[in-house]
Amino acid sequence: MNEAINVIRTGIRPNSKRRSWKKVISAVIVYLLLFLIALVFLGPFLWLLSTSLKVNANVYKFPPQLIPWPINFKNYLDVFHIMPLWSYIWNTIVMTFLGVVLNVVICTATAYPIARIHFPGRNFVFYAIISTMILPNAAGMIVNFILIQKLHLYNTVWGIVLPSAVSVFNIFLLRQAFITIPNDMEYSSRIDGASEFRIFWNIMVPMIRPAIATVVIFDFMGFWNSMIWPVIILDDKEKYPLTAALQYLQGNLAYNFPYIAAGTIISVIPIILIFLVLQKQFINGMVGAVKG
Repeated sequence: MNEAINVIRTGIRPNSKRRSWKKVISAVIVYLLLFLIALVFLGPFLWLLSTSLKVNANVYKFPPQLIPWPINFKNYLDVFHIMPLWSYIWNTIVMTFLGVVLNVVICTATAYPIARIHFPGRNFVFYAIISTMILPNAAGMIVNFILIQKLHLYNTVWGIVLPSAVSVFNIFLLRQAFITIPNDMEYSSRIDGASEFRIFWNIMVPMIRPAIATVVIFDFMGFWNSMIWPVIILDDKEKYPLTAALQYLQGNLAYNFPYIAAGTIISVIPIILIFLVLQKQFINGMVGAVKG
């Protein structure tokens, strides 16, 4: 009787209170687990960041010093004095920009006809392109190196960019995005008299922006972190990208790990910024590719 009176007064049933508490507890447990998982994955980065802010004497201290003290920002300034880091950053920016632009343009132009235009042998062309994904990247290095030499592009930025200017994975991802666009959009544009290029550029490309953002993130990471191929192609160390230059720094300063950690953190910052800017588009692009 008292419970019925309380329900009439408050409008809340005892079962609803229990359910709300269960939801709160389950939410707390889920967020706690997610926090622990994120901490595990962020562990190496946080340790590298901590090391970059330590003095050299505290790097090998036992027990390990998780929070650096005293905090030493001088490591970041010293790295720029030890090596021409701005020059290496500029080389990496140019290489990454050219590589990303070429990949987006060529892969988009390749994926569109495979997805939207019916022509004889379309499926054969698509499966032939996809079948090359089984080959390891190292298998094409010798062929690419000989071709770059024949084109007189050795020791140039184009020699680094051109072999990776087209990605089979990007073609597949963009094709899946083009397939998800309703046919009514294309038919209505053709009825209005739009040309094939206008349909591609003004209708189709804006509708797959999430997939293009995904391509940009993947290619940005690939070119920004590229090390083996630039070292093979570039004979002049002043033309090295940032990752290859940091490997050179590691060889010269193996005794001073805070400098190496500071340089590595500097190289990682642009990738983090790009992902933070395009993360929403990236998630939508991956979802669209799975649906396709």
